[in-house]
Amino acid sequence: MNAHALPRPEPDTIAALRAKLTERLGARVSVSQSVLEQHSHGEGLPAVGMPDLVVFPETNEEVAFVLSLCNEHRVPVTPFGAGSSLEGQLAALAGGVSLDTSRFDRILDVSPESLDCRVQAGVTREALNAQIRDTGLFFPVDPGANASIGGMASTRASGTNAVRYGTMRENILGLTVVTPDGRIVRTGSRARKSSTGLDLTHLYVGSEGTLGVITEIQLKLYGLPESIVAAVCQFASLEGAVAAVVTALQSNLKLARIELLDEVQMRAAINYSKLDYAETPTLFLEFVGSPNGVREDVEMMQAISDENGGGAFQFAERPEDRNRLWKARHNSYQAVRALAPGKSNMGTDACVPISALPACLLETKADIVASALLAPIVGHVGDGNFHLGILYDPNDPDETERAEALAFRTSRRAIAMGGTCSGEHGIGLHKIVHMQTEHGEGVALMKAIKHALDPNGIMNPGKVYP
Repeated sequence: MNAHALPRPEPDTIAALRAKLTERLGARVSVSQSVLEQHSHGEGLPAVGMPDLVVFPETNEEVAFVLSLCNEHRVPVTPFGAGSSLEGQLAALAGGVSLDTSRFDRILDVSPESLDCRVQAGVTREALNAQIRDTGLFFPVDPGANASIGGMASTRASGTNAVRYGTMRENILGLTVVTPDGRIVRTGSRARKSSTGLDLTHLYVGSEGTLGVITEIQLKLYGLPESIVAAVCQFASLEGAVAAVVTALQSNLKLARIELLDEVQMRAAINYSKLDYAETPTLFLEFVGSPNGVREDVEMMQAISDENGGGAFQFAERPEDRNRLWKARHNSYQAVRALAPGKSNMGTDACVPISALPACLLETKADIVASALLAPIVGHVGDGNFHLGILYDPNDPDETERAEALAFRTSRRAIAMGGTCSGEHGIGLHKIVHMQTEHGEGVALMKAIKHALDPNGIMNPGKVYP
């Protein structure tokens, strides 16, 4: 399935579709140029795919109506969440309808006793945690951006807490999905395990809007830790920082977060977030648990860091200090862009087994130097995931080509080391070229599933499948 598999709809088709949608949804069907442009792309890639219409449904039945109508008229549909995806998932390559889920913003149910909740797809992770804080619970998956839960499910998002709490894949119990032909399907249950039938829930998790529209998500919740301590440890070399990470993980040290910033990313963070640190490779750490358990973990990590050339720990225990530290980490995308005003940031990520992390990171660092590009490294290295922010001038063909080549080699290097071309960004447009290399014959099965569930190819055409 590619962008050419579904031609852009004829103006008469769009006009007829608009009339029928407006009859049901009224002013929640938009053709405003500013709204269309807002829904033509996410972050990260400059590629733009302009939709013909943007619709703002509010119920499962309205989504079903939109999809059924679009399927009947063979009009493409591109689901849209918070707009923070990085690999071109939101570009309406064949035009059609951008289906905005931002009005699906209700938390439907919270069960402190069962440690779960059900939310609509447009609820953001920050809004969810703000509302459930008084229950003593929280939702841990934290990709940095204030993404929508539906978007996070669609891209199988991860983030800084994944080393302890897992990714979206591990934290979703069930879904409500609207199929391309307008059926409303509920998958999974509130049970923590099941041996019945195919795992339809996780078929849709990570499908990037190519199989249907996720409208509701059943999530696991966790108790807020009794004690939380954040720390920063700086290293003389990237080798030392990575070695400390690997040793900590192999020692079964239970860290909640372990983030690596190379010296270039630290320069960006220091300048953008006004931090008082040196421009050297740095680990941002977070320890959670009982006060005694946290103290023991800190002492063990300090010993591991000392053995690998780490400096003294600088601690942040007050909530405002921890928040400032992690806000600086979450602002890494903006901080990288600020390093070279006027240039674009081609953000890319890869993920490898922990044993391969040192070699992969050091080879990637050498590759960056050889490319003569500015490309800071930052990573959720506790689970082998790291990111490059490749800065380049999109108006300079040579620099653009070198940036694309560096991103390509980073992905292929990770795959060759037993890893994946993306630990959390997803495939979208930019990484389709790696699907066959990574998945082999599995791609044919993915295409067969796509065709079975979406025979008319209306769902987010031109994405994921080579």
